[in-house]
Amino acid sequence: MSSIVERMTLRTACAVVALAGLGIWLTGCAKIEPADTTGINEGEKTMEAAPAEPTTPTPPVVVIETSKGSFEVTLWEDRAPATVSNFLAYVDDAYYSDLIFHRVIDGFMIQGGGFDPAMSQKQTRAQIKNEASKESPNARGTIAMARTSDINSATSQFFINLIDNDFLNHRDETVRGYGYCAFGEVSAGMDVVDAIGEVPTGRHGMHADVPTEAVVIKAIRRK
Repeated sequence: MSSIVERMTLRTACAVVALAGLGIWLTGCAKIEPADTTGINEGEKTMEAAPAEPTTPTPPVVVIETSKGSFEVTLWEDRAPATVSNFLAYVDDAYYSDLIFHRVIDGFMIQGGGFDPAMSQKQTRAQIKNEASKESPNARGTIAMARTSDINSATSQFFINLIDNDFLNHRDETVRGYGYCAFGEVSAGMDVVDAIGEVPTGRHGMHADVPTEAVVIKAIRRK
């Protein structure tokens, strides 16, 4: 009899211990509640609500390699988007390679992008709209589109101003006052541009102010 009681007592004790152990386990589970994430969530919301810092687009830059040296031009995509797009299309097609600066006038400008060393004119894309504006004057070192007396006749030819050529600026919407579209500026190597402006020139057939020794545009490429 005592042995039965002892066995029952032992079982009861084991059950109590087991339940006690289970109770501890449940208590442990009960304690593992989701943490109060209010602070974390608020922090995350604060980060999400913070305004993004504005970024300024990097303007395109081209390198113009010539037989007289190289210089860089930063293009004003924000002021003359169609003109810059047109110019870069020629650049990306390697259109300007082996053409020349065919018209050079010291104290005024150097012009190129249309003729080869034999003074044969290269075929171009369609004419573009003139984007000349008062905000983009033809100051020293700026690059602008060459054109005929037709306001919207620019294609591939460009010139670089050696001085401030105010008379080329946009003044009004008339034929005489529309001006020439400046679409960038020399940002490095202006000494090369000045050197080109000082080369000897003469006539070549019907063309005046042609360098007696060809100033070749080896390439124009994006930087």
